Amino acid sequence: MLHRRSQYDSTQIIHRSEQLVSAASNRYRITVQVSNRAKRRRYEDFENIDDPMMKPVMRAIIEMSDELTQPEIIGD
Repeated sequence: MLHRRSQYDSTQIIHRSEQLVSAASNRYRITVQVSNRAKRRRYEDFENIDDPMMKPVMRAIIEMSDELTQPEIIGD
């Protein structure tokens, strides 16, 4: 069985995490939001596995950092 490597390396994940935390007004709240999204995605994506090498938390960080242009994700 041939394993595929994720298209994101650890430095990209760390950079995106730092973007989220620095853009958030509350570090705890953004951490909880990432955790909740990862938990939700984990259960939603059981049958639809796009990238089995990417963990739900990594996927949530990438998605949320991509959505930084939408202030309702972080603000409030």
